[in-house]
Amino acid sequence: MFDTNKKLEVSQEQLKIIEDALHTQSKILHVQADAGGSGAHARLNEVKTILAMLAQHAPAPEKAINARQPSWFSLTRSMP
Repeated sequence: MFDTNKKLEVSQEQLKIIEDALHTQSKILHVQADAGGSGAHARLNEVKTILAMLAQHAPAPEKAINARQPSWFSLTRSMP
């Protein structure tokens, strides 16, 4: 059987643009599917499958350094 997969090198920025475009396409297809578009359901499923694959291979988001600092309010509440 022939391998139909091709490898393509893209930067993280290009990959983000592709992913954003697929999200937009997904929204358009969702509206078309709700309106009774015959091929929109199948195409929407294909786009969602690709988005899921991209999400699996995306690098983990970096944690913010100061993501969980207590607020002034919580600090003053804990004072006697």
